[in-house]
Amino acid sequence: MVKTLRTDRWWLYPAATFVVFSGFVVFATFRAFYATDYYSAPYLSPFFSPCLTGSCVEGSSDFGQPLGWWSLSPALVILIFPLGFRLTCYYYRKAYYRAFWLSPPACAVAEPKAKYTGETRFPLILQNIHRYFWYAAVVVGLILTYDVVLAFGPAEGEPDGIHMGLGTLLMLGNVVLIWLYTLSCHSCRHITGGRLRHFSKHPVRYRMWTFVSKLNARHAQYAWYSLFSVALVDLYIFLLAANVFDDPRFF
Repeated sequence: MVKTLRTDRWWLYPAATFVVFSGFVVFATFRAFYATDYYSAPYLSPFFSPCLTGSCVEGSSDFGQPLGWWSLSPALVILIFPLGFRLTCYYYRKAYYRAFWLSPPACAVAEPKAKYTGETRFPLILQNIHRYFWYAAVVVGLILTYDVVLAFGPAEGEPDGIHMGLGTLLMLGNVVLIWLYTLSCHSCRHITGGRLRHFSKHPVRYRMWTFVSKLNARHAQYAWYSLFSVALVDLYIFLLAANVFDDPRFF
């Protein structure tokens, strides 16, 4: 018995997803444990923001160092929250279930396992904590927004005032995509308008729900775009901190 009668190249999407996700995991893991070259004033890598440990380089701890006892990479304290948010995301579940577990690899294509239990057993039942990771993602988004505000400030040795470089624009674009991904989340849509019996009695929440619903239609695209943007910003700051090139300044 054949697994599918589909004659199109249905395997391209899960194969591309596998390659891209694997590449991002390798890159993010390397950067998380390679705890150096993540700050080039006034730019702080989103992988390390906020930097809260005693090993943070000078100038990178905008919120102090309450975890001064932590001896491992500062990124390992922070990445658990955006990582948890993305791993439990409804879209990402579909993507990596298909790409890595072939469950199923595509529509109308049989999966290798004969028995299907869904997300009713450990560990997949933990996917239900996605809504709580959403709250953490909002906090992370606010911190990254604050980093963008700081990025408009002068670098070390420059006069006071508003400054803008290529890194500033990259960080601004990244935080916009991060917010679009966060606010288009299905959990956000439920929080704004879920369990309401009469929208007419809650006009503010109805408008919020309508706005989030429009964003939700492109949630998958925002998930991809923000994944690329956060990696790009980290790579850019890494190259700046390693003195590979200087940050182009516009004013």
